[in-house]
Amino acid sequence: MYLKRLEIQGFKSFPDKIVLTFGEDITAIVGPNGSGKSNISDAIRWVMGEQSTRALRGGKMEDVIFGGTAKRKQLGFAEVSLVMDNTEHIFPHMEDSEVMVTRRYYRSGESEYYINRRSVRLRDVNELFMDTGLGREGYSIIGQGKIDEILSVKSEDRREVFEEAAGISRYRHRKEEAERKLERTQENLTRINDKIDELELQVEPLRQSAEKAKKFLILRDELRGLEISLWLEQLENIRTRAIKVQSDYENALRQKTEAQAEVEKLYAAAEAIGAQMRQKEMDAEGIRFEMMGRQADANECENAIAVLKTNIQNNITNTAQLQQELEAQEGRAGSIAGQIEQRRQRLEEITAQTAALETQLTAKQTQADELGKSAGTLAAEMEALRQKAQMETASAAEAKALLSALAAAAQEVMDRDNALRQELSAGEERLVAAKAEAKTAQKELDQAREDRDSIKNIISGYALRLSSRHEKLKTAEEKHAKLQVEQSTLQSRIHMLLEMEKMYEGYSKAVKMVMGEAERGQMKGILGPVAGLLRVENAYTVAIETALGSAMQNIVVEREEDGKNAIQYLKRRDGGRCTFLPLKAIEPQEFKDTGVVNEPGFVGMGDELIQCEKKYEIVFSYLLGRTVIAEDMDAAIAMARKYKHRLKIVTLDGQVLNPGGSMTGGSASRTAGILSRQGELERLREQKADIDAKLAEAGKTLEEAKREVTGAQYEMDTAQAQQRAHEDDILKLEERVGHLNQALSDQEKHQDELKSELESLAQRSKRTEEDTESARKRIEELEGAAEALRAEAEGKEKGQSELRERSEWMISEIAALNAQKAALEAEALASKQSLRELEDLRSDMAGDKADREGRIEALKAENQELERQIREREETLQNIKTETAQRQADIARLNQERLDLEGERTKADKASRDKNSELLLMEREVSVLEQKKTTAEMEERQILDRLWETYELSHEAAMAQRVELESIPKAQRRVGELKRSISALGNINLDAIDEFQRVNERYTYFTSQRDDVERAKAELEKIITDVTAEMEKIFGEQFAKINEAFQQTFTELFGGGKATLELEDPKDILNCGIEIRCQPPGKSLKIITLLSGGEKAFVAIALYFAILKVRPTPFVVMDEIEAALDDANVRRFASYMRSMADNTQFIVITHRRGTMEEADVLYGVTMQEQGVTRVLTINLNDVEKELNIK
Repeated sequence: MYLKRLEIQGFKSFPDKIVLTFGEDITAIVGPNGSGKSNISDAIRWVMGEQSTRALRGGKMEDVIFGGTAKRKQLGFAEVSLVMDNTEHIFPHMEDSEVMVTRRYYRSGESEYYINRRSVRLRDVNELFMDTGLGREGYSIIGQGKIDEILSVKSEDRREVFEEAAGISRYRHRKEEAERKLERTQENLTRINDKIDELELQVEPLRQSAEKAKKFLILRDELRGLEISLWLEQLENIRTRAIKVQSDYENALRQKTEAQAEVEKLYAAAEAIGAQMRQKEMDAEGIRFEMMGRQADANECENAIAVLKTNIQNNITNTAQLQQELEAQEGRAGSIAGQIEQRRQRLEEITAQTAALETQLTAKQTQADELGKSAGTLAAEMEALRQKAQMETASAAEAKALLSALAAAAQEVMDRDNALRQELSAGEERLVAAKAEAKTAQKELDQAREDRDSIKNIISGYALRLSSRHEKLKTAEEKHAKLQVEQSTLQSRIHMLLEMEKMYEGYSKAVKMVMGEAERGQMKGILGPVAGLLRVENAYTVAIETALGSAMQNIVVEREEDGKNAIQYLKRRDGGRCTFLPLKAIEPQEFKDTGVVNEPGFVGMGDELIQCEKKYEIVFSYLLGRTVIAEDMDAAIAMARKYKHRLKIVTLDGQVLNPGGSMTGGSASRTAGILSRQGELERLREQKADIDAKLAEAGKTLEEAKREVTGAQYEMDTAQAQQRAHEDDILKLEERVGHLNQALSDQEKHQDELKSELESLAQRSKRTEEDTESARKRIEELEGAAEALRAEAEGKEKGQSELRERSEWMISEIAALNAQKAALEAEALASKQSLRELEDLRSDMAGDKADREGRIEALKAENQELERQIREREETLQNIKTETAQRQADIARLNQERLDLEGERTKADKASRDKNSELLLMEREVSVLEQKKTTAEMEERQILDRLWETYELSHEAAMAQRVELESIPKAQRRVGELKRSISALGNINLDAIDEFQRVNERYTYFTSQRDDVERAKAELEKIITDVTAEMEKIFGEQFAKINEAFQQTFTELFGGGKATLELEDPKDILNCGIEIRCQPPGKSLKIITLLSGGEKAFVAIALYFAILKVRPTPFVVMDEIEAALDDANVRRFASYMRSMADNTQFIVITHRRGTMEEADVLYGVTMQEQGVTRVLTINLNDVEKELNIK
């Protein structure tokens, strides 16, 4: 006993778990048709690894699971377990005494296999049953299909049974596996040789490119090291210079600050000196003003003194006169009568004396009359002339004194005028210089303001440009980021679609398998699925997808043989079905209804609306050449009616009018989307190319915007620095212009004052000149008159000289006499006058005395007052003169001090100008140093940027790669040589090194693989040869035994006759067909195909029993194999089966009575509940014992 039990649950019509126990030699399974008897044999076949749903009488593997009834729900899995006795170790690799094989299948499509409840593979199950006669390829399960194989017309189809019976299936599998390996090895060898041939074409060019690339890398690395070192050397030099520049800058800045302080100090000193000068000038001007006032006071005093003196003189004269009169009056008052008498006596004496003298004179006169007559006239004239000349001379002297005073005043005016003019001229020069300096300073200020305004305008422009550049940079960054996001999104979508396309997403399993093999190079002549060979515009995608339908998954191949190989591959791998379109066999039919192109709503023929390579046009003409694309359903219906429903018409939205009138429509088919995916991929690639171009352009724009922002910022910083410099200059110039304007204003004011004083002096000088001219004229007139009188007198005196000499004595005497006489006469006259006055006085004495005395006293008092005033005026005048002299000395001192201060200020101005020039030079030096510092910073930043942009190195990382330079010029020359050497190398493909290494490794690998594969091929060929020899030996031996047993079995079953098995080609016993020849009793020798149906079945059973004799199996399941036999032969069959039950356990599914009678146990199979199988067990041996039946 080998098969102990069968456990079934959820398999086909067995929803509930049932256990069939096989404990006897022959077990018969009986029941009506459709009750599920064959499901038991299917369960045994299925658990032993059957994969063909056709062999299991189903459409798909899911059909083995209980599908449910009206009263029962369907189950989710099917499970069958086969338990076998292994005490005799029919499975030599299993130590267990009992072997349980289980298979479980789920509706999800998952299968599970277990041996003794341990999960295994299907291959493990197949290997377990191999060469035991069991298994899906064994002969332990015999049904009508297996009988048909034995009875097949083709003798080649019978080989499988004989090979399994001969026990060479394992060898056959080994050989087939070795042949498959050999085929794969040969394919691998061919592919490897192709690869080697291909790589040999690449290796040498790549070797050259790699050597050039390696040389380039060596040169580049050396260049890199030298450039990095040179740049770092430059950087150190720049930083060293920058340190020196910084030090110089700080020193210059400090010196500039000190110079600014000194300039400010000098300006302050100059301003202080100017203030002192203005103070001195103001002091001098105040003194001059006071002098002018004091001079006026002096003039007033002089005039007043002159007037007072004149008044005093007049008063003295009047007082003397009055005093005389008073004295006379007082003298006469006491003795007026005596005086009168004395005067009368003296008058008498004088008269007597006069008479005597007149007598003397008469005598003398007579003597001198003659002389007197001629000389008298001359003398009188001469005297008159002398008196006149004296008067004129006195007048001229007075006029000269006045002229001297006027000359002194004019000289003083002239001196003051000259001093004023000199001061005014010096002031004018200073004013012109100040104006020129102020004008220059103002011009510099205006220029500085203009420069500042210009800089402001420039800065405004720079600010606008910088803002514009920042806005442009922001826009460029946003655009760049947006494009990067779009690129990333498109790339992700393209990657996903490419992965879907690479994985043939949407294609059937068969297409995936075939294309996978083709891509791996295991299958030749595969061009690709239809959907992958065409391109369609978006507007026609749905229509073309619908028109093609499942044909989109057809695979285009070069030749029919390529399609055949692919079909055989799918068949071997159970990969499903697929349609293949050989290019050399496709013949499209001609489309005759060409008038449809003129119909309303006609879009085009299907093959005209796609694009493909020229060689594929015949394929799409075959698939789409008779398909009309219409705009909509109405147009399609109209066309279909007009052409009697002969056309296949597809609308743009995917609705179909089939030839014959049927219509297909609704949602898109399940294959829809493949072309759309390709179209989308094309669109996405175009969009990505556009995005890449835009991104590259955006990158350039971004870099340009960054450079523009940097440039604009640098220009802005430079302009702002210039603006600050101009602002500083303007502040300094404004302060300077303010000082200069103030000084200019003070100078102009002083000049105006000098001009005013000069005009006053000019008027005074004019008056003095007029007075002087008048005095000169008067003097000239007086001197001329006096000179004329003197000349006239001298002329007369010359004429009288002789007379004078002769009459001198006479004259002297006469003169003496006359003098005496004149004296006497004068005395007499005076006496008379006095007498009269005395008489008048005597008469007026009483009334005039008091008046005179009052007048005298008044005049005396007035004179005293006038003298006091004169003294005061003289003191004042003296004080004024003293003060004037002091003030002139003060003015001279102040002028000298002012001149000294002016010299000091000139020196201070020169020093400040010099220092300001030094300051300007320092500012320029500071600006130059600041520019150098900025330049050094920029150069440093440029070198650091160059390090990063060229080699992506930071300063620290670059320092780590620095090399020692022997000489910088030598290194620079070497850099030039390296660049020329690199340039001479031409285009460099750096990937060539890795590519060469990769290709060379592949070449080496493939070469070694070729050797390995050739060795493996030789080994496989040896294995195949050995296995073939072993198979031939075993098959020959076993075939002879089976032939012998078949002859015996045939004779025993048929009751005579003879039968034989013949090899069609004894030289090729492993591949040739096997012919069955038999001669039933009473008939001629025939081949099996010429026998009747019952005879053929009985011959097959005889052959089957012969095989079981030679190679018995642990158990046999026979499913109605005796159905074609008559009752007699059934009894023979049953009887013979009993005779073989000692070596083999029989499980028979049958309807025949004779078979049932021979069974030890009957399993009755019923289907009381629709779709559910029930099993009833009857042990006939027990029944016989109970009924005592023998």
